[in-house]
Amino acid sequence: MHTRNFDLIAFDWDGTLFDSTQIIVRAIQAAVRDVGGQTPSDEAASYVIGMSLLQALAHAAPDVSPEKYPELGRRYQHHYAVHANDISLFEGVLPLLDALKARGHLLAVATGKTRRGLDEALHSVELKGVFDASRTADETAGKPHPLMLHELMAEFDIPAGRVLMIGDTTHDLQMALNAACPSVGVSYGAHEPEAFVALRPRHVAHSVPALHEWLLANG
Repeated sequence: MHTRNFDLIAFDWDGTLFDSTQIIVRAIQAAVRDVGGQTPSDEAASYVIGMSLLQALAHAAPDVSPEKYPELGRRYQHHYAVHANDISLFEGVLPLLDALKARGHLLAVATGKTRRGLDEALHSVELKGVFDASRTADETAGKPHPLMLHELMAEFDIPAGRVLMIGDTTHDLQMALNAACPSVGVSYGAHEPEAFVALRPRHVAHSVPALHEWLLANG
């Protein structure tokens, strides 16, 4: 029988489990244009994925004045909603989650999404009951602040060394480092994996099947 190295595995959502990176990038760019800002590059728009919404939009659109942030947020939500049904879980995610649950791991989501946005994404029948807990940026501190992970550790009374954070951005891995939790990066999301090195992840997986294989051997 495999001995678990981690009792709780926390996943980022967008770009890690959910294939939404390009939709988010296009929605950010369109929202900035709508309020008269200079369209951010693909790189600039993808960099902010994982942050809380207004933090991300402010970072991606430094020429937009703060009084326009509420409208910027509304325009982003509009453009994202138009394409919400275009987005899906990465292939292999459901078998991965099922395998981890079967082995007794607690599973959580730690995301820069809002609670409403995450709940809508988790509404599908195939995801009901899969996750034991979740934290969103509008109900706790946004990444890379460690509060999301600290709250999950406290909820389940699990020490930092037994919690694994998995994400596709430096914000995810920095949050794990700030919380003294081990991490794994995935290279198929928003950030280039070269940026992960300084954040000392245990592993960088280049696909969901590769992540599945690593977790079965090391999780």
